[in-house]
Amino acid sequence: MVDNLIVINPRGFCAGVEMAIKALSWMLKIFPTPIYCYHEIVHNDWIVEVFKKNGVIFVESPQEIPTDSVAMLSAHGTSPEIKEKFLKKSSIMIDSVCPLVTKVHHEAKTLSEKGTHIIYVGHNGHDEAVGAMGVAPKSMTLIESPDDLNNFIPENPDKVALLAQTTLAISEWDNILETSKDLYPNLIVPRKSDLCYATTNRQEAAKEIAPEVDTILVVGSSTSSNTKALVKTINNLDTEVYMLNNVDEINKIKDLGKRVAITAGASAPDHIVQEIINKIDPKKIEYFINTEEEEYFPLPIELRKIYKNTEVLLHQIFPKSKINKSKRTFANDREWTATDALVAL
Repeated sequence: MVDNLIVINPRGFCAGVEMAIKALSWMLKIFPTPIYCYHEIVHNDWIVEVFKKNGVIFVESPQEIPTDSVAMLSAHGTSPEIKEKFLKKSSIMIDSVCPLVTKVHHEAKTLSEKGTHIIYVGHNGHDEAVGAMGVAPKSMTLIESPDDLNNFIPENPDKVALLAQTTLAISEWDNILETSKDLYPNLIVPRKSDLCYATTNRQEAAKEIAPEVDTILVVGSSTSSNTKALVKTINNLDTEVYMLNNVDEINKIKDLGKRVAITAGASAPDHIVQEIINKIDPKKIEYFINTEEEEYFPLPIELRKIYKNTEVLLHQIFPKSKINKSKRTFANDREWTATDALVAL
């Protein structure tokens, strides 16, 4: 029996995930299905299944979509070459890339144009890493660990930069950063860290609470890089940690201990967290807030333009219409959450 369960905040959806989920939900309202999405919209099994049931088909190549179809690019970012192929193949294409990933793409493009060779710290094969490396493939080298730097030989050691996948564990970035600084004294690094604020916040919150508990439960899918980074961070603290994709998986844990904490990766729905809390049924529930997150990313500009043009057209056709406008409009997007969008599907 668990005596105390500590619910960690912040946890769950970040601003980028919020934006991407709402954007794809709007597309289902505006356009006929099927709608094609390049890669999983976010890396969470439950969310992907919800969209599949509502007419979204997830693809791994622009060749998989029919000509003149409606397509969306996922939150993880897409290389310019692949994006151009989607533009040519589809009639409408919406890019739901997270603005923090766009920042890294812009940095890669700018640095490569200056003749700088870029060390990109990321996970080989991850959607975000593949997209970023596609921005300047001739100027970028993927590095996963400090040891990989032994095989990195830049043409000009004085023109080397370091960029990162946004969803890394802080330790992954720090280890390679320190080694790179030793190897390249003139190393160029971003003025503001490439690591996602939400990924960092969830790791820092877990670090704060880890000494006070026997076990930490991390809700999220195994495909989620930021969730795995959160688990890795806790593992490094020598605290017992389990990653749970759904409430049923808690049955595999024989002993949680007396004091347990629960958190969630940036793409994990909070209803799964609540289901697990109910399943544990602790004697006492406490709440730990490490920081408040107020970040907000607006819906993709292409989608906003389509919505605005549709509104104008309908007003021209039905100028005296007295139909009540839905509260779920782009104007009050801040008030309509991704959870609301998923429930409405």
